[in-house]
Amino acid sequence: MALTPMMQQYLEIKKQFPDAILFFRLGDFYEMFFEDAKLAAKELEITLTGRDAGEPERVPMCGVPFHAADNYIGKLIDKGYKVAICEQVEDPRTARGIVKREVVRIITPGTLIDGSMLSEKDNNYLVALCQAKQDLYGMAVTDLSTGLFQVTELSGSGAGDILLDEIVRLSPREVLLDQDMMKDARVAALLQGLPSTTLTPFRLNLDQAGCRQILQNHFGSDKLANYNEKQALCLAAAGLLSYLTETQRRKLYHITEITCYSPRAYMMLDGIARRNLEITKSLRDGGTKGTLLGVLDKTRTAMGGRLLKSWLEQPLINLSDIQARLDAVEELVHALLLREELAGALKQIYDLERLTARAAYGTANGRDLTALLGSLEKLPSLYQALQQSRSSLLRSISRQFDTLDDLRDLLSASLADNPPASLRDGGLIKDGYHPEVDRLRAAARDGKAWLAGLEAREKEKTGIKNLKVGFNKVFGYYLEVTKANLHAVPDYYQRRQTLANAERYITPELKEYESMILGAADRLVELEYDLFTEIRGRVADQVQRIQKTAALIAQIDVLVSLAEVATARGYVKPRLSDEGVIEITEGRHPVVEMTLGPGRFVPNDTCLDTANRRLCLITGPNMGGKSTYQRQVALIVLLAQVGSFVPASMAKIGIVDRIFARVGASDDLSSGQSTFMVEMFETRQILDNATARSLVIIDELGRGTSNLEGMAIAQAVIEYLHDVVGCRTLFSTHYHELAELEGLLPGLKNYATAVQEQGDQVVFLRKVVRDKASKSYGVHCARLAGLPGHVIERAAELVQQLEYRQRAAQEVVAGKNQVAVSGQEQAPALFTTEQDWLRQEILALDLTNMTPLQCLNYLSGLQSKLRNNQ
Repeated sequence: MALTPMMQQYLEIKKQFPDAILFFRLGDFYEMFFEDAKLAAKELEITLTGRDAGEPERVPMCGVPFHAADNYIGKLIDKGYKVAICEQVEDPRTARGIVKREVVRIITPGTLIDGSMLSEKDNNYLVALCQAKQDLYGMAVTDLSTGLFQVTELSGSGAGDILLDEIVRLSPREVLLDQDMMKDARVAALLQGLPSTTLTPFRLNLDQAGCRQILQNHFGSDKLANYNEKQALCLAAAGLLSYLTETQRRKLYHITEITCYSPRAYMMLDGIARRNLEITKSLRDGGTKGTLLGVLDKTRTAMGGRLLKSWLEQPLINLSDIQARLDAVEELVHALLLREELAGALKQIYDLERLTARAAYGTANGRDLTALLGSLEKLPSLYQALQQSRSSLLRSISRQFDTLDDLRDLLSASLADNPPASLRDGGLIKDGYHPEVDRLRAAARDGKAWLAGLEAREKEKTGIKNLKVGFNKVFGYYLEVTKANLHAVPDYYQRRQTLANAERYITPELKEYESMILGAADRLVELEYDLFTEIRGRVADQVQRIQKTAALIAQIDVLVSLAEVATARGYVKPRLSDEGVIEITEGRHPVVEMTLGPGRFVPNDTCLDTANRRLCLITGPNMGGKSTYQRQVALIVLLAQVGSFVPASMAKIGIVDRIFARVGASDDLSSGQSTFMVEMFETRQILDNATARSLVIIDELGRGTSNLEGMAIAQAVIEYLHDVVGCRTLFSTHYHELAELEGLLPGLKNYATAVQEQGDQVVFLRKVVRDKASKSYGVHCARLAGLPGHVIERAAELVQQLEYRQRAAQEVVAGKNQVAVSGQEQAPALFTTEQDWLRQEILALDLTNMTPLQCLNYLSGLQSKLRNNQ
């Protein structure tokens, strides 16, 4: 049997989009067939049915209502699928044969634009990556929902590492990867570690001239003058733009600017530091609760929320730019009235970036434009408040601020107050905006008023008390009479429909008014739709102006948020400089402080420089607060370079080019790396990339191997950071023996977390002091963790025994060394000549780096040897 024409049409279209689930419009539903139907029914948990399509067996089918499709599409996109939207592109009433259909858009994880599918305060990044040659990479980034389009080119040694760090920072929903980079094992491993990222292979078969032409066609040649010689950049940007054109199938009017940036122009943070410092994502669940972003985000707008996250992910290194932000925050901290006026206006502003993008994209509905109008109405009050500002950054924002009065006046005059969600239901245009709309609306209104009185008039004329006027889409308006009253029906009634218990009639007069009402309503809906699309187009024409104002509003929102947090939490303005000093008085961890509540966090001081105090070695027990202290220093430095006030009573911050944070360790099961290998990989990243201007925090290095080797590696790393790199470092360790390095390394100073001992009770004071720890308090930590009492008691006994035996072994060696130094030629009394092997073995011991357990094992082996030699 031959397939039906409709099913043939479906298969022809599906053949063009084999990697997407095809949503095929049939009336009021999007239908899916064959394998797409099976897959969608499973993923969406909807019923799988069948349809007669000309084949011997029914074709698998499932469907979703078109008006609720966004919800279902969003679920598929979240699972990493692509969805091709196939619409009817001609009017079924005028079509001959089967209605023509075309795919009008392909929705992918990186090309979402509908607000219901997007996180309000997160960008939805789509990234294209390419490699032009060895150590030359190009990257292009877009957020289709806002119109952002950024590019960068990375070259030279370390370019690959920086590229990977940028991917981690962006955490894109979708990555386009050319074939050469698909073979890069490091890139593949990184992308596999980003569970929310979809990988899309993409190949652009164009030379440099072809790539430039694609970019010029969209952006214009004047915006590309500085990029002509950047081969990798142009390739990535052209590839990204081509993909957008291929999937969106329309002109992208809201992508108006191509912006080039360099990751090196900001403080650089690798993925390890971002994870361990929990800047925007919690280690626990990936959310913002328990993160620096969670503490600082008091923004009122979605635009401000996205910008604050961007600022935290890209701290500044330019001193004047940082100072401008700090001065603006300072002004808002002290100017309560100004801050409240700005905050009040911001509260009423919707997401201008995404609303404008939808208008330019052609998907904005009446409610979107009324939300835009509501936002524009708040701009004059925001502008008036800005006139009070004095700081350079706020004054600059004020000078650039466009209140968009002409656009506000257009929307205010044209849009109905409460338009419906659909553009085909009428009710979009305000009375008085267009004379023809007013005339048709009056005609429809008058006709309905006539209808309202028709029922009463006909009841009186005919004497039929239960006569009713009704309407349906098939038969139009009618008069309904029950069969018991058919004898009273007058001759001028014309039968239209017979029901089981009634008859439906029309009259010539009713038919005339029906034509007038329905004709006016249909013409009105069509006219309102045309006028609305015209108004939407006029909004799209002003997309650049709106985007510029939206960016300024986002800055105001972030600055107000930072000022509010500073005021509420007692943060202070840091003093930034290009000197190498980091001096913090009574510093606090912003997240832990908020979690504990007011007054419960114990503040600590910090003093680092690039000369005599460049490496602080912090010893002390686990749970003593070493890790919290290190992270708070890193976060205070980061906050200062973002342009925020900081949690301290005083802070002097010498600009940092990078922050490295190696804290804790765990197995990386996905790559088969053990805890120790993860430690070593992260440490290598620091040693390879840190500079003298970096800040390094390392917590408990060497725990993944034996104490002897772990301590040796920790000491070697300390010496390298101190002697070779020369960076400012906070190095915490449970190897308290390393405190002996203070006299050997001139830039190393000892610190310890203070402990108060009362009998067998130990209290951790959470205070970092200029001292060194004498022991690790491991048994006490085990007690706090709730290990059984007899285990704790036995462990304490064993510690005493091991310490005694270690001291005994050290005394033996010390006695032997004293005899050797005296210059006596006779053999020591401790050993006979036959036992010279024993003397040599003991002399070879490195007791300083031996643990108590190793000493005990050595003595046990020595005892066995002596017994065997008796």
